[in-house]
Amino acid sequence: MKRESFGSRLGFLLVSAGCAIGIGNVWRFPYIVGQNGGGYFVLFYLICLLVMGVPVLTMELAVGRGSRKSAVLGYRALEKPGSKWHIHGWFCLIGCCLLMMYYTTVTGWMVSYFCKFLTGTFYGGMEAEAASAVFGEMLGNPVSMALFTEIVVVAGLAICSFGLQKGLERVSKVMMLALLGLILVLAVHSLTLSGAAEGMKFYLLPSIDSIRKNGLGSLVTDAMNQAFFTLSLGIAAMEIFGSYMSEEHTLPGEAVRICGLDTFVALMAGTIIFPACFTFGVEPDAGPPLIFVTLPQVFVNMAGGRFWGALFFLFMVFASFSTVLAVFENIIAICMDTFGWSRKKATAVCGAALAVLSLPCVLGYNVWSDFHPLPGKDVLDSEDFLVSGLLLPIGSLVYLLFCVTKWGWGFDKYLAEANRGRGLKFAKWLKPYFQWVLPVLIVIILLQGLL
Repeated sequence: MKRESFGSRLGFLLVSAGCAIGIGNVWRFPYIVGQNGGGYFVLFYLICLLVMGVPVLTMELAVGRGSRKSAVLGYRALEKPGSKWHIHGWFCLIGCCLLMMYYTTVTGWMVSYFCKFLTGTFYGGMEAEAASAVFGEMLGNPVSMALFTEIVVVAGLAICSFGLQKGLERVSKVMMLALLGLILVLAVHSLTLSGAAEGMKFYLLPSIDSIRKNGLGSLVTDAMNQAFFTLSLGIAAMEIFGSYMSEEHTLPGEAVRICGLDTFVALMAGTIIFPACFTFGVEPDAGPPLIFVTLPQVFVNMAGGRFWGALFFLFMVFASFSTVLAVFENIIAICMDTFGWSRKKATAVCGAALAVLSLPCVLGYNVWSDFHPLPGKDVLDSEDFLVSGLLLPIGSLVYLLFCVTKWGWGFDKYLAEANRGRGLKFAKWLKPYFQWVLPVLIVIILLQGLL
């Protein structure tokens, strides 16, 4: 069977960026910035994205493009005879499934909140306590949560069932362009608020106080962590798109463009949130409750808040659903390549499995609220830790070692594939950095997640 391919370069960039753009950009990034005092954190984040994110992203893409296969068979095509690198491909499949076991639930929360703003559950002049209580009420209702989660699962798999160009690429193009339009509208509106100047000052102007408060080491490691995880590297979510892309353009150039789109969305998310926080007296370091508890309190006190709240959560739906579509495509592609299934069969089997596997996360906030798979962690936190704390950094380290050591694919073969085509190229003198410095940085991220 002929390998599917993207219909256009724009399709590849938007789909790949859609995989990277998700709740890490518009949920995690703003509160991590807030907790680290703004300015300097943003600067270090951008540096880390360039020196860590871009190289590792090219490695995933290189394995995909060099093999024209998904995770398991991709390693098998490139590894030396008798090697066992392909075992990591199975962990990639497990990682993608684990990610979707809770990511579909969180995306369902976004859909639910969009509907709540649209239908008037949130309204102008609503008491702050009542607005914040909506989230707890939603978590306590397993039927409603399960319904929105399954809507996300069915919609995502239905789109992927049409194939790469007619399904994923076509829908992602429209959704990503709409996302970029929405975020610009929301950002411009936030900049008109009375606290915009103060919020943007906190957000972008470096302050030595932020370093004194948290320490330079903590700030830098948090920046490394965010830059790394925003791209969802290590579980072959990006590799699959490398297998579909053309050889016209170099991988470093395409990686920079993907990171650029990802960073733009993250920075614009901060531009939306921080002016609003400073206008309405909300702490910018509110942590994970920022999106579902804190911001609704802001919207209900804002002129036209119901409209702006609906628009914001529609943007959040697009951001999170783009990742769902990309990861679903990877799961389906691995099953098609590895087991020889048709796309129709792979979609049906994977859909049935994920529809069931997503339920523990839903039930973990109500019926199974006393169930802690890992000590001190509920179902969602346990699943997130396994993916973010273990599979992503370990997987990225495996990709890195596979591409730069003589026991794997080898640096010269990786570099030749990465530099194939027109555009930005990596220099050969970067080899020591790739072989010695990058692994240490990834190990630091891994240890930080475990401690």
